[in-house]
Amino acid sequence: MNLFKLSWKYLTFRPLSTGLNVLLLALGLAIITVLLLIQDQFEKKMTQDAAGIDLVVGAKGSPLQLILSSVYHVDFPTGNIPMNEAVRLSRSRLVKQTIPMALGDNYQGYRIVGTNHDYLSLYEVGFASGKAWEEPFEVVLGAMVAEKSGLKLGDTFTGSHGISVGSHDHDHHDFRVVGVLEPKGNVVDRLVLTSIESVWYTHDEEGESDTDEMASKEDNDQVVESQDQEHGDHDHDAKFHHPVAKSGFPKTDQDREVTTLLVQYRSPMAAVQLPRMINSNTNMQAASPSFEMSRLFELLGVGIQVLEGLAFVLIAISGLGIFIALYNSLKERRYDLAVLRAIGASKFQLLILIFLEGVSLTFFGALLGILLGHGFLSILAAQNEQGIAAGLEAWTFLSAELWIVIYALTVGVLASAIPAWSAYQTSIANQLTRK
Repeated sequence: MNLFKLSWKYLTFRPLSTGLNVLLLALGLAIITVLLLIQDQFEKKMTQDAAGIDLVVGAKGSPLQLILSSVYHVDFPTGNIPMNEAVRLSRSRLVKQTIPMALGDNYQGYRIVGTNHDYLSLYEVGFASGKAWEEPFEVVLGAMVAEKSGLKLGDTFTGSHGISVGSHDHDHHDFRVVGVLEPKGNVVDRLVLTSIESVWYTHDEEGESDTDEMASKEDNDQVVESQDQEHGDHDHDAKFHHPVAKSGFPKTDQDREVTTLLVQYRSPMAAVQLPRMINSNTNMQAASPSFEMSRLFELLGVGIQVLEGLAFVLIAISGLGIFIALYNSLKERRYDLAVLRAIGASKFQLLILIFLEGVSLTFFGALLGILLGHGFLSILAAQNEQGIAAGLEAWTFLSAELWIVIYALTVGVLASAIPAWSAYQTSIANQLTRK
């Protein structure tokens, strides 16, 4: 007697009831699958992206916003800080290294980050092609940016103001691609990297454009104006072809600003003294990536617990539905079971038959739930190409997902226990006599 085939026939005899129970269980397990994948990968990505960064220094505001915008590039910067203050901080005996960054522009939603070559060393990135930037308006593309945009070496593009798609373009000077980075699976993959000077000159052009518009309305001393214009054009072109700072801060005689500093401590004592000194004695603020991320995970923990609770409610309802379906089905099939006993089936075989039905339902529900969870995460990553979710690997399977299958099978066994015991106690004589 083929019990597997027989149990399958009984399940497919009521496809609507069977499908509903499988779907309810699958939805609950899908939620758990998504939470497992997100928690595992988010924590790894957060740790990986913040590796080597002890402190972030920027303008006063939300510490968490400062970390999200400067390390993970998923929020608005808190503002700019004077470069002379940043340079003074970098010379502190507590500081081993500082990496300045200038933020605020984007290309098709991907952040344009002005920094130096130390940023490449921080994340230990290699080049798939080309080289690092050496002059203003030369850029290096992260692997994801190059793949999604289709840009390659020698191509030019126009940056946009702000950090989101749809802002006005900085069309006075194009950026030129000189390098493409190898995929690293971290934040660098979705960045456009260039020099700090490039970001400065981009916004200088905007200011000069406004000044020229005002000047064009005045007709005073056109000869002098023409001579000044020629001299200005010469200086204007020359500054686009000088070498940029490859380490430390750019040299400038003007009062310039940077957006943020990534700081590495010289000693453990700096972790105690430096943040307090910056927050108390300067117009800047200091935030620790590890501390702020721990606080963020605590805040998210409440929402995760709510989703987990919802998932377990769905699983419990599904288990109850499987129990009711098997129990009601058993009452209708007592005569069939008695016939099976009459033709040679043992009580134990009837017990196994009912257990097989419950376990089969939950096994298919577990498989469907895991696939739905991975599929949902795949859609989430595809819809969020510029955000942190873009780096999530939807089709990576965790060993913890095996416990989802085991948990589902346990639900099937528990839901089948009472109907199976009832089938075990089926009396041949009573059932055949009643019929």
